[in-house]
Amino acid sequence: MSTTSSKVPMGQKIAFGVGMLANQMFPASLGIFMVVLVQNLGFPGWMWGIVYFLPRVFDAVTDPIMGFVSDNTKSRWGRRRQFVFIGAILMGITFSVMWQLYGDNSVNYNFTYFLFGSFAFYLGLTIFSVPYVAMGYEMSEDFHERTQIMAIAQWIGQWAWVIAPWFWVIMYDPSWFPSPEAATRELSIWVGVIFAVCAMVPAIFIPSKSTKNENFSPLTFNAIGDSLSQIIRGFKQAFSSTPFRKLCISTFFIFNAFNTVAGFVFFIVVWHLFNGDAGAAGYWTPLFGSIGALVTTFIVIPVVARMSRKIGKKNAFMVSQRIALVGYLSLWFLFVPGKPWMFIFSLPLHSFGIGSLFVLMMSMTADVIDLDELNYGKRREGVFGAIYWYMVKFGFAIAGGLSGLILTVVGFDGNAAVQPEGAVDGLRIFFSGLPMLGTIAAMYLMHDYDVDEKRANEIREELKKRAEAKKNLENPYSQNENSAVLAKVQNATSPKTDIDFSTKSNTEIKQLYSKTLDSGIHGLCFSPYLEGQNVGDQLSENQIRRRMDLVSKHVKWVRSFSCTDGNEYIPKAAHEKGLKTMVGAWIGVDKAKNEQEIKNLISLAQQGFVDIAVVGNEVLLRNELTEKEILDYIKEVKESLPNTPVSYVDTYFQHQKHPLLVDACDIILANCYPFWEGKSIEEASSHLQQMYTSTKGIANGKKIIVTETGWPNQGDKVQDAEPSEENAMKYFINANNWSQQEKVDMFYFSSFDESWKIHHEGDVGQRWGIWDKNENLKYI
Repeated sequence: MSTTSSKVPMGQKIAFGVGMLANQMFPASLGIFMVVLVQNLGFPGWMWGIVYFLPRVFDAVTDPIMGFVSDNTKSRWGRRRQFVFIGAILMGITFSVMWQLYGDNSVNYNFTYFLFGSFAFYLGLTIFSVPYVAMGYEMSEDFHERTQIMAIAQWIGQWAWVIAPWFWVIMYDPSWFPSPEAATRELSIWVGVIFAVCAMVPAIFIPSKSTKNENFSPLTFNAIGDSLSQIIRGFKQAFSSTPFRKLCISTFFIFNAFNTVAGFVFFIVVWHLFNGDAGAAGYWTPLFGSIGALVTTFIVIPVVARMSRKIGKKNAFMVSQRIALVGYLSLWFLFVPGKPWMFIFSLPLHSFGIGSLFVLMMSMTADVIDLDELNYGKRREGVFGAIYWYMVKFGFAIAGGLSGLILTVVGFDGNAAVQPEGAVDGLRIFFSGLPMLGTIAAMYLMHDYDVDEKRANEIREELKKRAEAKKNLENPYSQNENSAVLAKVQNATSPKTDIDFSTKSNTEIKQLYSKTLDSGIHGLCFSPYLEGQNVGDQLSENQIRRRMDLVSKHVKWVRSFSCTDGNEYIPKAAHEKGLKTMVGAWIGVDKAKNEQEIKNLISLAQQGFVDIAVVGNEVLLRNELTEKEILDYIKEVKESLPNTPVSYVDTYFQHQKHPLLVDACDIILANCYPFWEGKSIEEASSHLQQMYTSTKGIANGKKIIVTETGWPNQGDKVQDAEPSEENAMKYFINANNWSQQEKVDMFYFSSFDESWKIHHEGDVGQRWGIWDKNENLKYI
């Protein structure tokens, strides 16, 4: 069954399809007009290869950058529409201008002019196509509706390939134009104007919601420069997803192999079927492309969409490519001089290759984007679309370079009256054989692709549950036992250290916040993960040192949570800055991982990098280990580190329930969050004091450290606890005033915003940092 019953209005599907018509018509026309460069303007094979290759490499490189910009754009029009509109205009203008080529100019001049014109055109294409494709991914969450959207879009887009081949007839008919290059000069203007208007249609008619208030990465020049490392990480993350890697590489093989030889149709028809007479070839060259496109439009796309619904997307892909293999092979036998009509019989089979590719692959990419959101907690249609189309366009670039190489290798010369022996047959071997090899490689890769309908629906259900969790946070801090623990100190009043904010303006609160931060605080919980990273990713020493440089100016102590995956750099970097460290070994259900954490903690302490050793954080709260198991780990560490304080961190109320742990710990380490217990900002300070006082009653005279407390600036409420910038600043000021004046050691949570926490605590879990996810100080 579908993941949702909502349907996208047909008008929006058609609007998206009209955009696809433009997205297909520009490259389709480009492919047709390119023949003029060799056949009429005298470009040798190496020039053909360069003008095919370099602009497409440029296009492939700019795509991911455009994906980042689009994903992080804040505007009343959303993230995509304005770029689609502007890109459409640029694309139309540059396409028209770059084809203003004249045979009277030298080959070198035309080559240089066309090459730089191509760079400008592909920049416009990037600005249009990356956000346009992302719009399609965003249109529906439904497994089958996505295929329907892509099928309609491809159906409309295929008309580009029906129309464009007839330009060959017009270009080489002297009753239309005096020369083929004159034809391309005028036709390019018509294509540029008409299809730029088509490209604007999705921007005008597909609605989007405002993103003005979203917590996106900034789009300053510095931030965009920094985003290059994020783009590289995005590639790494995307290709760490096996299903997405299979989609990208399979598309590369099929599309690259097909497009390497697609431009040879004109040469094979003219030189093999009609012995070099382009005029006699007449309608047969455009018929190849048009009939193939019509078959794709009226047979392949409807059949593939139906197959996808009946047997699944992967199975539909495998069946379609098997049919295509037969079609590619048959073209060797059905290109018969004197009987040009015979190749028509192969086209219905041949068309299943590329005709099915994007209908299915774009739909499957949308499913994989859901999987990425499940793993990393955010929607990245722009980045994934850019990466996918990077593979397509890089394949296109490779195809252009290979086309020129093949023309050179087989000895084909567009200006020759007679082709060298074997040149045309060489083109024919590549024309049939290369797509077959690419298809077989892709089918091998896709045979164990595993994001089927069942798995896609499971992912959607999990994302729905997470979305509900954001609205109805059920956190373990809000338990009845908390009230019982605090019952003895319920009459506590707000600390005398509290500031009366009722008379303070927001500007004055910001000034107090800045003064508090600048004067220095006891400790910070150190957040090492960069945007896009998740727990378990390998952290670099460079990122730890960079973040340590920022926090070291404001704290005396740093607390870390793990001793593996690069977290072991944290205490080393802290000690280099003259800071003291509370170093944690993260323990849980994975016993092998626990042993490595404990081993690394002991090693770091023996090297002198640990001032307080912590064995586990909120393990009892998460119900992952028993009290005895934790005590055994504590004992192991204490025996190895007789001169280092050893303890365990949990919520203040868990310490009340586990006196044996209190006895085992050298120091009592308690997490205290008025926010998670639903207290208003006005009640927060007194509640924090109550938490501390209740812990003091069971500590047996041992020192107590508040190891975590904080307040988020954005996200969902928890009862009376309201996330906001003003409340976050107020809590920070009052908590630190209380900590310093009452001489209570306190670690504030946290240093940096942490996007990965959306998995566990909803949107509010990301927003606890003093610095944002891009390492900029918040509020100031």
